Amino acid sequence: MASWQTSVRDVVRSALVEKVDRNHEETDRAFLRRRIVVVVTLVVGATLLGVSLSVSPGDSAFYPLTIGLAAAWIIGGFASGPLHLGRITFNGSMRRPIVTPILIGLAAGAVFVAGALVVRQIPPLADFTENVLAHARFGPLALIVFITLLNGVAEEIFFRGALFAAIGRKKPVLISTIVYTVVTLASGNPMLAFAAITLGFVLALQRRASGGILAPILTHVAWSTVMVFVLPPLFVS
Repeated sequence: MASWQTSVRDVVRSALVEKVDRNHEETDRAFLRRRIVVVVTLVVGATLLGVSLSVSPGDSAFYPLTIGLAAAWIIGGFASGPLHLGRITFNGSMRRPIVTPILIGLAAGAVFVAGALVVRQIPPLADFTENVLAHARFGPLALIVFITLLNGVAEEIFFRGALFAAIGRKKPVLISTIVYTVVTLASGNPMLAFAAITLGFVLALQRRASGGILAPILTHVAWSTVMVFVLPPLFVS
């Protein structure tokens, strides 16, 4: 196998497969408290998500609702208990995951863009996608980008942070991905749910491997950046 292929394989294994050593043990009382906070936040967040995406594109209520949604995920995430940034092995040493997660996010964005080229040829799926992108066609671009990236960070703080920790040791990748997808279904848009289950699985693998939320945050932000700048022009009539 070529050296570059070996290097790529090692980077992928470090980012998504191999778990670093860590000690994130909690007392039974703290674990129960985390689970209670997570359940309450899930109800509040799912409700706000459904309401925010039900408003008409261009409605000024969309912006405070989505900022409120991000606030709910962030407050619930930190209120649940300690969160960790995480580390991965790179060139034989333990480092904060920065470059690799960004590259994974950009690669995921490229895959979604390629998929969008197919989806726009299928009217029902194109309509669902357009319903989401319609919100990005109104208001200042800087505000849209801010809200998009803020919610990406907020979701990782909660779903790959608080929720993942609240699940425990049994199948946290699978369970957190399912919960993330079910909550996203509150939007009523199956295309968002598809994005949640595919991207969410990759983010959960990063969380398991690194033991923290930094890698999922950077991947989500990179992916969201591609989505907010590249996807809307693809669906212009």
